[in-house]
Amino acid sequence: MNQTEQKILAANTAVDTLIEKGLIFSGMKIGLGTGSTAMPAVKRLAEHINKGDLKDIKAVVTSFQTQNACQDYGIPVYSMNDKIINGQLDLAIDGADEVTPECFCIKGGGGAHVREKIVEYNSKIFVVVADSSKAVETLGTKFPVPVEIIGEARVPVTNALNALGADCVLREGVRKCGPVITDNGNQILDCTWKSPIDAVQMEDKINSIAGVVENGLFSKNKPIVFIAKEDGKVEIRNLK
Repeated sequence: MNQTEQKILAANTAVDTLIEKGLIFSGMKIGLGTGSTAMPAVKRLAEHINKGDLKDIKAVVTSFQTQNACQDYGIPVYSMNDKIINGQLDLAIDGADEVTPECFCIKGGGGAHVREKIVEYNSKIFVVVADSSKAVETLGTKFPVPVEIIGEARVPVTNALNALGADCVLREGVRKCGPVITDNGNQILDCTWKSPIDAVQMEDKINSIAGVVENGLFSKNKPIVFIAKEDGKVEIRNLK
């Protein structure tokens, strides 16, 4: 299976399995992530809703991309601040840029990691869907950790990240002059290290820097992980 087929397989398997296990159910509050693997999961969820398997689903989205998809599929979208959501979700499902055997993740290749973390750290259950290329042994040396920053703090934050051993690159726009601007109006520094990092410690250290909004290390709410393989099998991690 190619990468696109793996993404669809991981997403479909995750949604179907979670429904079978009773972890996705009618009336639930669900967080929906962003990116090329999360979108098939949104589509699969919509298929179950349209078939009548699920009713009264209340979605909270992590980006304009996901909001547009939900509008197209007819899935009602709410804010974390709406009284009906009350800042707490039953489950959130999303992709990842890298995931380790311990189920630590890097997210934010699409620049939505701040909203993703708000949604996924306030969910009772967090689920990651991924293709085989996203499965790694360690974090920090290959796919960059995105750090969303206040623009005015770019130089001091870069200096502080350099002191933590990071090599930082300001994310530039594609077909747009200047830096990428997130949905929150901020900029992103993409950070890599020469040696693997401790995800738990580094997540906290980065967030302690003045001017940092949030980073793309996800270590606090360990997800259930569905990883599709080239041979058509799906590895499931942390499903109890």
